[in-house]
Amino acid sequence: MKDRTFILSLASLLGTIIGAGIFTIPYMVAKSGILPCFFYFLILGIIVLLLHLFFGEIVLRTNEKHRLVGYSGKYLGKKAKILTSFSTFLGTTGSLLIYIILAGNFLKIIFPSLSFIEASFLLWAILSLFVFWGMKSIAWSELLMNFFLFGIFLLIMFFSFPKIKLDNFVLANTQNIFLPYGIILFSLVGWNAVPEIEKILVKKEKLKKVIFLGIIISIAIYFSFGLTVSGVAGPKTTPDAFQGLIPVLGDKIILLGAIFGLFCVSTSFLILANYLKNTLRFDYQIPRLIASSIACFIPFLLFLIGIREFVFLVVLIGALMGLVEGTIICLVYKKAREKGERKPEYTLNISNNLLYSVIVILVLGTVSQIIYYFN
Repeated sequence: MKDRTFILSLASLLGTIIGAGIFTIPYMVAKSGILPCFFYFLILGIIVLLLHLFFGEIVLRTNEKHRLVGYSGKYLGKKAKILTSFSTFLGTTGSLLIYIILAGNFLKIIFPSLSFIEASFLLWAILSLFVFWGMKSIAWSELLMNFFLFGIFLLIMFFSFPKIKLDNFVLANTQNIFLPYGIILFSLVGWNAVPEIEKILVKKEKLKKVIFLGIIISIAIYFSFGLTVSGVAGPKTTPDAFQGLIPVLGDKIILLGAIFGLFCVSTSFLILANYLKNTLRFDYQIPRLIASSIACFIPFLLFLIGIREFVFLVVLIGALMGLVEGTIICLVYKKAREKGERKPEYTLNISNNLLYSVIVILVLGTVSQIIYYFN
């Protein structure tokens, strides 16, 4: 039982983190270069790991069941709760919309007879059933999907590796030096799953290990995938990763990549929709059926009215979640250490100076993204 809950928890975290962002990683490596991407993965990997661990300790220090919205209201007050509510709702809804867009594209590749709208609706309907069903079913579906995901990932790497050309690698491109920030931050954010996996775990002290392994495994997958695909496609690497591989590997990579992508976005959709549902339930006392309907139907309504700009959504949501929610987590963590209601199963010896340094890095990173994309 104990080992099973650990595996389920890790699968849920990986399913949340590894999603739409993975498909922009090869494009980022090709445009910015290996060295800048390695630097960003190192720095942002540490920052995101700390934020997840902060959130985990917040959850363990508090008796009531909340999500980030509730914790910000409890420890920082009403204004912080309103700001966090806006960020959480916009960020989570936007992420769900991204997954619907990508899911439709991938399912249409697998079943060409379907239109893009039909494919998006079909997968959205199936995933929404799991959200209405509840977290236990989602946890098991995460575990099953992760087995398929990693298997297909290894197959893609197997077919791609022999086709890598060293000439395709770029060490550094100063013109795109700021490109990786938003993409990597969006790709690594998975703290929405922390309250859910804490609930699954029997031994709460293992939450720290789950978070650590989840971040490390995600970074390893992202960086290896980015190096491999960019090494094959070179300057022809596309934002969706797989189109640039077609001239080199042939049509077989399309189907394999579509299946891989479908698993990625499906697992992330399940966790994020469930997180939004539980935020509405526990922090605003909205009935479960209504909360589930809001979490599932609003992203699909946005899709139906024509909001389908994938790259714009990734940039917007990555910057928003990183700056606002990252800062809120740091401030809530500081207060929770002072006013927490229970002794947590793990603690971090973090100074206030380090907390403020994390916030400064998030602010500077967001400013760099604004300047980069404005230019």
